[in-house]
Order: sequence, then C-alpha cells, then structure tokens
Amino acid sequence: MSSAVETRAGSRTVTIALLGNPNTGKSTLFNALADVRQHVGNYPGVTVEKKIGHVLVDGQRFALVDLPGTYSLAPRSPDEMVTVDVLLGRQTDVAAPDVILCVVDASKLERNLYLVSQAIELGLPTVVVLNKMDVASEHGIELDLALLQKRLGVPVIPLQADRRIGLESLKQELPQVIEQTSIASELPFPDAFRQEVVRLQSDLQDASSQAGSGATLPRYLVERLLLDQGGYVEQADLPGVTSAVLERVSEARARLANAGFPVPAVEAKTRYQWVAQMLDGAVVSRSDDRITLTDRLDQWLMHRVWGTALFIAVMVVVFQSIFTWAIPLMDLIEKVIGWLSGSISAVMAEGALRSLLADGVLAGVGSVLVFLPQILILFFFIALLEECGYMARAAYLMDRLMYRVGLSGKSFIPLLSSFACAVPGIMSTRVIEDRRDRLVTILVAPLMTCSARLPVYTLLIAAFIPDQRWLGGWLGLQGMTMLALYLLGMVTAVLAAWLFKRTLLRGQTPAFIMELPHYRFPSLRTVVRRMLENGWAFLSGAGTLILVVAILVWAAAYFPHPPELGSQVRAGYAEQLAALEQREQGLQDQDDLSEDQRQAALDQLLEERGELRAEISSAVAAAYMEQSYLARAGYFIEPVVRPLGWDWRIGCAVIASFPAREVVVGTLGVIYHLGEGEDETSESLRETLRSATWPGTERKVFNVPVALSLMVFFALCAQCAATLAIIRRETNSWAWPIFTFVYMTSLAYVGALITYQTGMLFVGG
Repeated sequence: MSSAVETRAGSRTVTIALLGNPNTGKSTLFNALADVRQHVGNYPGVTVEKKIGHVLVDGQRFALVDLPGTYSLAPRSPDEMVTVDVLLGRQTDVAAPDVILCVVDASKLERNLYLVSQAIELGLPTVVVLNKMDVASEHGIELDLALLQKRLGVPVIPLQADRRIGLESLKQELPQVIEQTSIASELPFPDAFRQEVVRLQSDLQDASSQAGSGATLPRYLVERLLLDQGGYVEQADLPGVTSAVLERVSEARARLANAGFPVPAVEAKTRYQWVAQMLDGAVVSRSDDRITLTDRLDQWLMHRVWGTALFIAVMVVVFQSIFTWAIPLMDLIEKVIGWLSGSISAVMAEGALRSLLADGVLAGVGSVLVFLPQILILFFFIALLEECGYMARAAYLMDRLMYRVGLSGKSFIPLLSSFACAVPGIMSTRVIEDRRDRLVTILVAPLMTCSARLPVYTLLIAAFIPDQRWLGGWLGLQGMTMLALYLLGMVTAVLAAWLFKRTLLRGQTPAFIMELPHYRFPSLRTVVRRMLENGWAFLSGAGTLILVVAILVWAAAYFPHPPELGSQVRAGYAEQLAALEQREQGLQDQDDLSEDQRQAALDQLLEERGELRAEISSAVAAAYMEQSYLARAGYFIEPVVRPLGWDWRIGCAVIASFPAREVVVGTLGVIYHLGEGEDETSESLRETLRSATWPGTERKVFNVPVALSLMVFFALCAQCAATLAIIRRETNSWAWPIFTFVYMTSLAYVGALITYQTGMLFVGG
C-alpha cells in the first residue's frame, strides 16, 4: 500500500457519504451496513436530519453519512445545500467524505445516473450500488455490469438491500475503494461553457483577494453558480460571491445563450447524453410492454373512486388501531407511574423531596412515556405503508385536496396523524421535501383536535351542555358540540395554512412530482427499526424538555410550602376529629350492643374517619395551591382572562396544563378541594364546577358561555410542552415553537373572547 493510501485509510476512520435519489433504498442500505451503531440529529440551522453510523470491515473503521435523498446536486434551499456542503467538506460538524456510495435504482437507470454523473464530477472515490436488482429483473431488464463498470470508471455492485443480498460483496469492496485515485470525470460540456467557468472562477478569486479572504469556491460550486439561475448558491453567503460577480454571472449566461447553450438546459442535455452513452449496450434486454404486478394494482389503487375509498378504509384501520392498541398501553403506563408514585409516598416522609419525586419527576416521566405507544404504533404503520410502496399513492390521491390550501398531498398523512397526537404528526412531516410545505404543516398540525383535548371537552360538555336529543335520539346537542370543536380545529388549520402560504412562508405551491415506487413486500426488520428510531428520537429529543417543564410546573404549584399552613388547616378539623374519637370511645363503653351491631357501627365510623381524612388532605392541598406561585400567576393574569369569563382558578388551571392539556382537569379538582384523583368522568367535580361562585357573591363562575370559551381556547391553544418541544427538535430552532405558541395562544384568546361575549348576549348576566 502506498503512503497516500496509508494516509487516507491507515488507522483513522474513513468517511463514506451515501448519496441517492429518493426511494432507491439508500436508508435501508445505511441501516443494513451500520446495524445499531448509529446516531441521529440535525444539521445546524436546518431541518435536515443527520444520520451517522459506523461499520468495521477487515479492521478498517468506516463512518457512514446518510445524506438526504435528492434527484440532483443543484441546491434550491438551505436544506438541499447541506448535501452539497457535506460532499465538498464544507459542513463543519461532519468529516469530509473520503468515498461516495451512490445508490441507484437498477430499474430506473436513466434518471438515477443523472445524479451519478454529478457525484463522479466531484473527484472522490466512488462506488455505484445497483439496488433493487429484483425489481429490474421483474421488468425484464438485464444489465451488462462489467461493461457499465468499465464505462463509468468506478466499481458497480449489484444489491438487494432490503434482503441483504450482495451486502457482503459491498463490504469487501469498501477497503479496496479507498485506494482509488481521486480523478474527476469530465463530462462532455461544450467548450464555451468550460471557458465561462474558468473566467468566472478567476473573477471569484479576484473578489476574494480584494476582500482580504483567501477562501475560494470549489470548481463544482462555480459551475452551480453559473447553471442554477435563481438557485440557493446565488443567495448563500459564499466567498467572493458579490453583487459585481453576480452581474458577471448574468453576462456569462447571456453569452452562453447567444452561443446556443442556454442554462440550465445545457446541463440537462449534456448529462442525459452522457447517460445514454453509458447505457448504450449495457442494458442487454428490456421489455417495456410487460405488465407488472405494480401496474395491475395501480389500476385499482390509483383509481379516483376506488382508490380513494380504499385509502379512507386504510386510514380508518390505521387510526382505529392507534386508539385500540395505544389506549391500554397508555393506561398501563399511567398505572405503573401511579403505583411508583404511591410507593414513594408510602416509604418517604412528607416533604419537598417526596413531592418532587412523586409529583414532579415521576409525573414528568409519565407525561413523556404516555405519548410513546401512539408514536410507535403510528410510525409502525407509516413505515409499513412506505416500505410496501403505498404511501406515495396515498399522497397522490390527496394532492388535489391539499393543493387548494397551498400544500401537497404529502401533508395529508401528518395532519391526519395529528388527530391522535400532534407529536407523531409533526415528526412524520419528514416525508415532505419542500421546506415551506413542511414548516406550514408543522405550524398547523397542533390545531388538529388531539386526544389530549378530549378530557377537557368531556368534562365541560357533560357538566354544562344540555343533553337535548332529536331524530329519535340519533342527534344530540352534546355530540354536536364535540363535532363543532373538531371542525373548529380543522377549519382554522385550513385557513392558517392558506394564510401562511401567502404571507410568512410565501411561495408557489410546488408541482407535485413524486416517484411511485414499485410495490414490494415490506421488510419487518426495516419497519421495526424505523419505528424504534422515531420512538427514541422523541424520547431523546423532546422528552428531556417535557420533563424539565413538568418539574418547573410542579415547583410553581408546590412552593412556597410553609409547614404552618398545613397545621392551620388541620387545626380547623380538630373538633370533628375529636368528635369521631368520642363516638368511638362511646361505642366501646356501650354494653347494650351486640358484637355485630358494635362492629357495624365501628365500620361506619371508620368510613367517616376515612372520608374526613380525605377531606382534610384535599383542603390542605387546596390551601397550598391557593398560595403557591402558580396560584399567584393565576391571580396575576385574572384581569387578562376576566373578559373570557374566567376567574383566577381557571387561569391557574390553564397555566398548570402546559405540560399536557388534560392536566387542567386534575388541577381544577385540587383547587376546588376535591383532591388529585378527579378525572373527566367525576360527577363530584362536575357538580362542584356547576355550584362554584365568584368570591363574595352568588354569581356562578361557570355557565354555558364560560364552558364554551374554555373549550374553544383549548381547541386553538398551544398548551402542550411536548408539541413545542418536538417543533424545536424538527426545525432545529427556537423561533418556530415560540412563534407557534404566540400565534396559537393569540388565536385561542380571541376565539374564547368572541365565544364568551357572544354567548353572554344570549344568556344575560
């Protein structure tokens, strides 16, 4: 081995960049090579996910970088620029790649080799992986691999990544490919184009020198600057790219157009000519008229009527499964957390530490884990549908509907998923390539009525909406109220998406271009891996923040916690406790009672004592709550929420519900002296809310307008730390979760204000 080779490989880790079009099986190959030795994050400043794994082959350690799927190395956004920057070694948080592993679909070589031509131009050692060889065979495609390898000048490895067929051959090639000489392939671009590139490169060097910077652009970026009119390279802050240089770029384009080589057409023409030369004779046999299983299935699955009906049926099955399977698991998690909390309370002395562990840490852990069943189940189905090839068809079927609000069909599944929970819905926006579409979908997904809102709706509807029925009982006012709340979220989401696409994230709705992959039997290994990856991404990315928020809210509700306050409350019950003790002593002294009568009386006394102790415990909890920092915050915002019909107690409950919306029910139970065990089905809580009055008056706190205003607020607000945490993770910025919280809270406040003030015009008072 030469010294150059030793420098490249040796004992250091060799970095391999996996490049390929969407749906070529690139990520499947990455998972197969890296196995479990991988980690996931985000590139700085963008929403693109960064996946890096490691594999050891013949003592040589390789780092694998799974680049975002792309059809071309012509960046149109900051997200797409990441791929180019990684390949050119300009991404500071990723080592410059030593090798490019270009994954192509063997059944669609004409289109896939376009990207290969750009990769080879970079001058790095390259391996072309022909994936989906089974699909090519099904389509009657036979390849002369030796001829194709000779023409490309790089190793060509046939593979079937989902079945791991050919994986060992690829691994054997990796230690050898690092010995390749780095020679950039020259595509047959016209001489006029190459002269303009040389001239432009000289201009850029002069501009950098005048600016006192020694940095120069790689030749590939100079070509992209010339070719990509209106592309991201023109807008990016690159060395030497000044307004004067951009004027020279425009002049160069004009000269090329006059010479008969207009950009960007010259690139497409040149590259496809090269592709045709590479494939001439290398594709030995091809039967274009063969009707495949995919063709036969698409006649039904892509049909406007039958395909849509089947899609609806599939979605019903998916989301019914989420509710059917997730709820028992969520209940189990809550029971386990409750048991652990009770166990801690039983073995530890009362105090801040016990409360922190039982009501802060464990409650926070529970608020994180309770989302996990829904996330895992949803992503199991999403991975299953993507792996078998159906997800692309679903997006196509829904594109006509989504286009009317400025989105594409790819936004439909994330929005639909958000009805179960916005967290997995937002995570599933990763399938949307267009940055604006993805951000708009993320911003409106929390408006979908998720399951966490249902406890609030159930409690208030049952307590304040009359159970009036029509049409023989089939149509009820309570059910219509619930439906109206769902519709409110959906209609608001549609309007918000329409507004965002015309203001904040203005831009043309991108043409819906999606490759329809061939149907295939999904790999269970891949499906489970993707499901677990997304589950772990939630726990590691958002779980920590949710836990911190839950502990902060606990602290606000617990402190200050003077011991004398509890003693004062208990002292108020001293006479009642003494009376019970006297009755018990009296029963012991009575001689005219039979043993059965005495035991019955003692049991009754024991029950009364238990009820009194529960009442004392609830009163103590309420007293501490009323003087806590959380209650003070409720008092502080009371002037702001009074126009909504709320008092400080409702405001306090709304603040406390920030870790999770459903917490508002339990908080109201504590505030109204009912203890912490109340839920939306509690009749005592409903009665207490109905009878609650404003201090010093007989005016009811709750009535129908107040209940409706509170439900409208929760329908539109962003009272969910998990959602905001996952927006932070997916956008890699605090700006978007802050914006989401502000716009949704403002929207919720205005909606609740209009609801209450309008309602009071009808009920008076």
